[in-house]
Amino acid sequence: KDKPYWYIDTHSGAGVYDLQGSEAQKVGEFADGIGRLVQAALPDTLASFVQHLRGCLPSPNLYGGSPWLAQSLLREADKLRLFELHPADFQHLQHNMREARLGRRGILKQEDGFAGLIALLPPVTRRAVVLIDPPYEQKQDYAQVVHTLKDALKRFEQGCYMVWYPCLSREESRKLPEQLQRLSPDNFLQAELYVKQPAKDGFGMHGSGMFVINPPYLLAEQLRDSLPVLTKLLAQDAGARFVLEYRG
Repeated sequence: KDKPYWYIDTHSGAGVYDLQGSEAQKVGEFADGIGRLVQAALPDTLASFVQHLRGCLPSPNLYGGSPWLAQSLLREADKLRLFELHPADFQHLQHNMREARLGRRGILKQEDGFAGLIALLPPVTRRAVVLIDPPYEQKQDYAQVVHTLKDALKRFEQGCYMVWYPCLSREESRKLPEQLQRLSPDNFLQAELYVKQPAKDGFGMHGSGMFVINPPYLLAEQLRDSLPVLTKLLAQDAGARFVLEYRG
């Protein structure tokens, strides 16, 4: 559609990540994720994603976070609104997004993204896609996601809301999708990708999920094709599987 939209990111992080940097090399998680993806023979939808990712980054050693991917898809009349509360990450975000030359299209704020989102709704264009992906390092993050999304839907019901969450053994993580479904029982998409069995001690992430309210109409079809491929490609043991549920 030609009408402009806003992209709002509540927890933007650094925007771009150096896969050759000390932190990425120390953890090494990217090797079993994007590291496998860029080396694989992929069907069209996934191949297009990898091609776009490589094309929009200034170096093959970098990985684009959500703000960088979003700005690469912006048109002249679209707007970008990025929030990041952590001081060091915000400095990196400012530096990295400066490379994108957003001008008046982009506004970055070192603020609480939950509150920042609510203050922006409804956008003047009445079209927006919102990404909510806090670190979930504290239990209250789960409740805050549900509370914020409930408030956001009251202010701007037709927005496209995307919530990322970790798949953990802890109760708050397991119950979050059910709580999100109750906010929009007739128009949602839930996708989860598990790469391994849960750890016996109950610690660590064994998968991740995305919950989308008012999802784009082609998304379910694309995920039906892509998730089986990703599950096979990214599997770390026999516990790899995926979940795809949608209404609307």
